[in-house]
Amino acid sequence: MTFKRLLFITFAPIIFSCNSFSLNTTMEETSNGINFKASGQLLLTYQTAKADVPAGVKPEFRKSGFIHPLASPSGQVLTRIQPPDHYHHYGIWGPWTKTTIEGREVDFWNLGDGKGRVDFEKVISKKTNSKFSELVVRQNHMDLLAPKGPQLALEEDLSIRVWNKEGERYLVDYSTTISTPLKSSVKLEAYRYGGGIGFRATEIWDPSNSTILTSKGLDRNGADGSFAKWVIVEGVSDASSGRSGILFLSHPSNRAHPEPLRVWPEDDHDRKGNVFLEFCPIRHESWEILPGKKYTLHYRMVVFDGNMTAAEAEEYWKTFSKN
Repeated sequence: MTFKRLLFITFAPIIFSCNSFSLNTTMEETSNGINFKASGQLLLTYQTAKADVPAGVKPEFRKSGFIHPLASPSGQVLTRIQPPDHYHHYGIWGPWTKTTIEGREVDFWNLGDGKGRVDFEKVISKKTNSKFSELVVRQNHMDLLAPKGPQLALEEDLSIRVWNKEGERYLVDYSTTISTPLKSSVKLEAYRYGGGIGFRATEIWDPSNSTILTSKGLDRNGADGSFAKWVIVEGVSDASSGRSGILFLSHPSNRAHPEPLRVWPEDDHDRKGNVFLEFCPIRHESWEILPGKKYTLHYRMVVFDGNMTAAEAEEYWKTFSKN
C-alpha cells in the first residue's frame, strides 16, 4: 500500500527529521490558489480557482474556496476532494446545508442540486511575520433560487493562520465570520450536516487502519451526534512513524460549544468505511443570522505525524481556549 504524497517538480521535497524541524511559514500565490509552505515544503493550499470535475460529472460540482491539499509535516496528503461517492466534498470546508432564505429552502452543501453554492470571491489580506502566516479571504454564499436570479445570501470572511512551530507538528487556525447583506434573516436549520469545519480524509483510510477519538472518549462508532471540545483523526501513512493525523479543536466561544459532531460510523456500508467528520454547530438547534450582525466560529488544527494522545489533545485545547 502506498500513501498519497505531494509531488514537487521544481524542487526536491524536504522530509523533516522525526526529532525536530523549524517551521517558518511563507505564502505563495499561484493560478490555482495560495500555498502555505515551510522551508520549501507545501503544508496546505487554499484554492481560489474552481476545481474542474472528472469527465461526465455535472459542472455544478466545480468549486473554489476550500483547503486541499493539507499535508502532514512529512508530506503525507491527508485531505481528499471530489470522491465519487460525494463529488461535493472538498478537503476542509464548511458550507451550510438546510437554510431558509426569504421562505425558500436553499442548500449550499449539495452542489449538484443547483440551489446554492459557496465560492472564493477575493483576498482581503495577507500577512507574514515572525510568528505566523495568515490569509483572510471573502467567500460568497449564493442563493441560486432567488426570484430575480442568483443573489448573495451570506458573506463569509475566512481567516487561515499557519503558525511557525518548532517540533514535529504544526498549527492551523481556521476562523470563519458570517453575516447577511439581506434585509431579512437567514435561518440555518438544525441538520446533521452544515457549517463549522468539515474534513474529508484521504481515500487510504478506512476502519481497519484509522481511528477517531473525541474529548468524551468516544470512538468512531459512538461519536456521531455527540458533543466535543476536540476530536483526533489519525491513520496509516508513509511517514517514518507509520501514521499521521489531525487534531481538531473547537473554541469555547463557539456556538453550542462543546460542539456537536457529524461522524460517519464504521458500519455505514453506503459510505464503504470512508472517513468524514465535522464540527456541526447546528446539528441539534437552528441558528438565525440577523441582518447587521456578524457571527464567528474559531477552530484550530494540529497536524502531525505519529500518534496523538488524549492527554496531549487536552493540553492543546487548554492552550487554544485561553486565546
